[in-house]
Amino acid sequence: MIDIGINLTNSRFDKDRADVIARAKTVGVTGLVITGTSIEESIAAQQLAQQWPNYCYSTAGVHPHDATSVTDFALPQIRALAQLPQVVALGECGLDFNRDFSPRSQQEAVFEAQLALAAELNMPVFMHCRDAHERFLAILKPWRDKLPAAVVHCFTGSRQELHDCLALDLHIGITGWICDERRGTELRQIVRDIPSQRLMIETDGPYLLPRDYRPKPKSSRNEPLYLPHIAAVIAECRGESTADVVNNSYQVSQAFFVI
Repeated sequence: MIDIGINLTNSRFDKDRADVIARAKTVGVTGLVITGTSIEESIAAQQLAQQWPNYCYSTAGVHPHDATSVTDFALPQIRALAQLPQVVALGECGLDFNRDFSPRSQQEAVFEAQLALAAELNMPVFMHCRDAHERFLAILKPWRDKLPAAVVHCFTGSRQELHDCLALDLHIGITGWICDERRGTELRQIVRDIPSQRLMIETDGPYLLPRDYRPKPKSSRNEPLYLPHIAAVIAECRGESTADVVNNSYQVSQAFFVI
């Protein structure tokens, strides 16, 4: 199993990152992709990946929440990071019209700049979309055939949105959202629509601790330790064995990130 999205630079991991990684290994997690969400966090993610070679990898990009921090749309710092062996995708990039922490026009410009860079460098993209489906697809479509691969991480959309993404040959990242009896009902119903060669699994830790995990953890912090549980819930919803979901998602993730 590869956790394709873990925010290991987050301060909630400051006290015990090595232990978090050790626990992940004990439950069969064979790799972590550390998410870069800004220039500073992307640098930190690459540095962390360098400390655990051949186990941790990283992405480099600017999350829509941080789009206002971009002043040079050539993204020279992200370009430099992308040359390093630990960096396996560009992103987290995309649109977030739910919180609008950055103006929408700036989010869109920064998203497109990262797609252009990924196309130039022939790198996969790790993408975020929240309450922005139509604009997200409108910006992405002209670039899709220029990109080797692209994943919508932490997918929480509708059946129609899922099929729109699959029609663009996008990969789909599923998190512990599927374990949430309040918010994950529709996702539980539609996850079986994802072809096995497009499905990947992630924690998005420290966020989205699986609500149905028992015994209930003392901390609300999510970590790769819980990835097997997420895989088991996905398998149940798909009517497949956990082993098949784990094995297939591993092969898909390995091929997507070329690791």
